[in-house]
Amino acid sequence: MPELPEVEALRGFLTEHLGDARIARVLPVAISVLKTYDPPLSALEGRPVTAVARHGKFLDLDLDGLHFITHLARAGWLQWKDRLPDGPPKPGKGPLALRVALDDGRGFDLTEAGTQKRLAVYVVHDPQEVPGIARLGPDPLAESFDEAAFAALLKGERRRIKGALRDQSLIAGIGNAYSDEILHVARMSPYKIADKLTADELHTLYEAMHSTLAEAVERSQGVAAGRLKSEKKSGLRVHGRTGEACPVCGDTIREVSFHDSSLQYCPTCQTGGKPLADRRMSRLLK
Repeated sequence: MPELPEVEALRGFLTEHLGDARIARVLPVAISVLKTYDPPLSALEGRPVTAVARHGKFLDLDLDGLHFITHLARAGWLQWKDRLPDGPPKPGKGPLALRVALDDGRGFDLTEAGTQKRLAVYVVHDPQEVPGIARLGPDPLAESFDEAAFAALLKGERRRIKGALRDQSLIAGIGNAYSDEILHVARMSPYKIADKLTADELHTLYEAMHSTLAEAVERSQGVAAGRLKSEKKSGLRVHGRTGEACPVCGDTIREVSFHDSSLQYCPTCQTGGKPLADRRMSRLLK
């Protein structure tokens, strides 16, 4: 799933490439992708792109007062085209969900792999009309989001810290991958209860969150949209690397599986050398 660093890189990429372009057509291929119907997609035709913004994991094209907003979900992506194919896209079984054509022949496709179609597109007058944006917590890289604000958010949070970091209504933009990375940098168990963190642990976690995200954003700056996925993967130290050696201590990276996701961690760095309980695996071994 594209998270804050990748969506921020897409924002920068589109800001650079869209320039003074105007929207020629917006062509939905998968009807399920469109979550709003008024204003219609046709209202975007002829409008210039006046700004590109990011709200958490949402990408926002300001089209002279109307906002074209997309959330790429788990398996979605943006594919830039210096020259779009001739003719309208044909509905089919491929990954193409929606095409945005510019007046100069360029444009981009929104694609989504897999069978769980969660990619979402909204056309609204105000980004706050999108429910997912309206409920977003603060951006972790915002100047106003200091260590005191972070500590205040976690006060009273009885959840495991992994889940708290991923909650978009608490902190915007962090998903499964970067929460694993942040906790590894902080040398902290994903099972720690957020409200039980000491002042020193809160400081360490805040610094790890800020540095991990800032470094990922910096790595992604200037990277072409089509290469951002591989750039993200190459920069991850534990997420998606089950069975590999921890780059810090050399221990084997372990995994805990859930019904629709998994987390990765290093026992030596994060849990005192003890593997975390994996109930899913335990059931399989019975």
